[in-house]
Amino acid sequence: MTMQGKVALVAGGSSGIGLATAHAFARRGASVVIAARNVQRGAAALFALRAAGAEAEFMQTDLSVHDEVVVLVRNVVERYSRLDFAVNSAATDEVGLGLTADLSEADYDRAMALNLKSTWLCMKYELQQMIAQGEGGAIVNISSVNGLGGCPGAGTYAAAKAAVIAFAKSAAIEYAARRIRVNALVAGAYDTPLLRRAIEQYAKGDTSAYTTRIPLGRIGRPEEAAESAVWLCSDESSYVTGNALIVDGGMTSWAR
Repeated sequence: MTMQGKVALVAGGSSGIGLATAHAFARRGASVVIAARNVQRGAAALFALRAAGAEAEFMQTDLSVHDEVVVLVRNVVERYSRLDFAVNSAATDEVGLGLTADLSEADYDRAMALNLKSTWLCMKYELQQMIAQGEGGAIVNISSVNGLGGCPGAGTYAAAKAAVIAFAKSAAIEYAARRIRVNALVAGAYDTPLLRRAIEQYAKGDTSAYTTRIPLGRIGRPEEAAESAVWLCSDESSYVTGNALIVDGGMTSWAR
């Protein structure tokens, strides 16, 4: 599976599944742009990519801000002349936590901006660029098993991740005739900063609270999710669009 000469944008690519996905693209020869808010993490991620031999750039972007996303996609094209693949991985669990009736409107707005609006804005301008190129493309939205049902204490996160799937399926239908494939990757429990915070907050550091619910009996490695995301962008998945690919070690198999 080679991607030599292709260009991939990973929005939210400075850590976790996003960073692992950037490395997976780079191993296949693609030029990679990672975009994120945090400059320090972005610089560290870029250093690691380049140390591994990748052709890569970091572009600081608040993905929930319209004008910054416009500039991001423009800069990607100015740097590499095209955009072939996009993985939208930006998310946070640091806002919008609490019982549904206790959340403020500001909590809701911020959580939706960071977990949903960011994905929609990225899709909007990624799609426009791929349409302008006229050569097709592939987009993957990173969702979560929390988006398949309820998530007590994090209803805004669950709602946003459900909508991320719906946006992917809707766009898949809208742009199939233009040879742009859009899918969602529904991630389970992976060893990322987001999951580590959840384990500390809700399970007092006890990972067995998660592993006992996973038939494969372990937390996933971000690289395992990344391989699935890159496969969804590759020619090997050329007949796959509008799909929500659940990659969770069997965690939700009982409910599907």
